[in-house]
Amino acid sequence: MKELIEKMLAELGEDPAREGLQNTPERVEKSLKFLTSGYLTNIDELVNGAIFTEDYDEMVIVKDIDVFSLCEHHLLPFYGRCHVAYLPKGKIIGLSKVPRVVDVFSKRLQVQERLTTQIADCLNKILEPRGVAVVIEALHLCMSMRGVMKQNAYTTTSSMLGDFKKNEITRSEFLSLIQNSTNVRI
Repeated sequence: MKELIEKMLAELGEDPAREGLQNTPERVEKSLKFLTSGYLTNIDELVNGAIFTEDYDEMVIVKDIDVFSLCEHHLLPFYGRCHVAYLPKGKIIGLSKVPRVVDVFSKRLQVQERLTTQIADCLNKILEPRGVAVVIEALHLCMSMRGVMKQNAYTTTSSMLGDFKKNEITRSEFLSLIQNSTNVRI
């Protein structure tokens, strides 16, 4: 990968041997491997048995999860907040596992739409709940720094499964509860 990065620097008109760029190929390689480490993560190992039998049937929401990913079209970052909910059916998951699942799928080359559904589908498979809901609100640097150059155009995607898709009241409750999110811009 280092040789490719050196070649890319030269193709951009830079001198890869220049002092400031001498270690850039190694840094970029390390950075890209970290930013795409989700491909190497095993979900079962990540969850590590943190699924517990519990007679709880109300909505569980983990909101305002920071999400950072790379757009697969331009290899530029997109970032924002992810909100996840599920309706347990006899099983709950350790709360820290929800953001870890978000991280696994965000640390891959992505489009926001796929990222949203992958998170929902994964939790649905692991927990077999009555329903799962995921909403992501993100700013895409491929739209902010280049192209249409719209710095404040956030994209919102959702995936609603089970009762969240079938039951308008359940879906509305979830959307109402995340509406009061902190909306802190990163």
